[in-house]
Amino acid sequence: MKLKLLAFFALTFTANMALAQSNWTFKTQSGDIKVYVDKESPMKVKPIKVESTFSATPVQLAAILLDIKNYPDWAYKIKSAAVVKQVSATDLYYYAIVDMPWPAQNRDFAAHISVTQDPATKVITVDAPSIADLVPQKEDLVRVKKSTGKWILTPDGAHQTKVTYYLTLEPDGGAPAWIINIFVSDGPMQSFKKLKEQVQKPAYRNVALPLR
Repeated sequence: MKLKLLAFFALTFTANMALAQSNWTFKTQSGDIKVYVDKESPMKVKPIKVESTFSATPVQLAAILLDIKNYPDWAYKIKSAAVVKQVSATDLYYYAIVDMPWPAQNRDFAAHISVTQDPATKVITVDAPSIADLVPQKEDLVRVKKSTGKWILTPDGAHQTKVTYYLTLEPDGGAPAWIINIFVSDGPMQSFKKLKEQVQKPAYRNVALPLR
């Protein structure tokens, strides 16, 4: 267990350091959603950053990111998602299956989501690194073993939030380059578009979270 925890913290620390030192280059834009890529990264799949402004509060957006069962409503190509372990209202582990286009094999992954808030700035940070061996591997699915997602939710006025999303990914299973490119560029763009719709649903209108 100690080795697993050390590996988890090492992956998270390394990913955060890489994001902090990235040199972002503009890649594409749709409306106010902008996607950047770190072309200088030594990783096979280059890290990306996505930025946009939402008509919602940081708490509303954090609530959606914690609402695992509804990921298929907005997260790109997520076929199913379920909580594996609930540590607290703002800390959980989940498992998801990704529906890949032919000829690639479907993927699955597990991740640890933790939500924190800066008491002074009210900025909410949502960390979501993958946990490779949280659940047993399945023969018909290719496990995504190394990925990190990070959301920065910054208040921007009374009812707006600037959202910055970072993603690093090391794919497995030999997926064609064009499929990988879709998932690291078009995928986040599509997710942001649907997230803008998702956050307007009544279920998230008066949501509250025990943040600290």
